[in-house]
Amino acid sequence: MIAAMGTLAFLATLWLLAVVGAAILEESGAQIAAALRGPSFETWTPVARFARSERRRGSPRGLMRAEPRWRAAA
Repeated sequence: MIAAMGTLAFLATLWLLAVVGAAILEESGAQIAAALRGPSFETWTPVARFARSERRRGSPRGLMRAEPRWRAAA
């Protein structure tokens, strides 16, 4: 009897997810499809090129790493 009730709960959960998913797709399915297609060519800007040039403007010496200073107990 426990297995039957567990199966019923599982199927009810799947049905609820299907109903909620269908409602979400009905509400904003066109927006989701447009987002998956990506931006149009007219609105595309090469953002990655600018991001790379910004990273090169760092310190000319490169990265500095901190080293611990240990003091001997007196």
